[in-house]
Amino acid sequence: MKLDGFGIFVKDMPTMVRFYRDVLGFEIKEEENTTNVYLVKDGTLFLLYRRTDFEQMTESKFNYAHGTNGHFEIALSVDNYDAVDKAYNDAISKGATSVMKPNTEPWGQRTCYISDPEGNLIEIGSFIK
Repeated sequence: MKLDGFGIFVKDMPTMVRFYRDVLGFEIKEEENTTNVYLVKDGTLFLLYRRTDFEQMTESKFNYAHGTNGHFEIALSVDNYDAVDKAYNDAISKGATSVMKPNTEPWGQRTCYISDPEGNLIEIGSFIK
């Protein structure tokens, strides 16, 4: 097996589509109120799938985290330290929630964390000064 991509099961598809498209710049061609959204970002499949539709398809009920959750993160890299700060400020100005302001870690990475409207963590970082 090989890793093909990853998906997020979402409660509010229109809000999540707008966030990933308008705040983070993901190219999304589907309508905002669709069942699922497929896109490829830098060679990785990224999927948004409406929770209720997934539960109906699988005939199962699932538990979902509420608030900011620490089950996983989406890691995005940028060109350099200055780009981390710029990307963070841009995302916050467009409505992302701040989790951790940009900080240079002891291992040499400049990194920060935001969350999407449903509390999923997104890291923005760079190892290049």
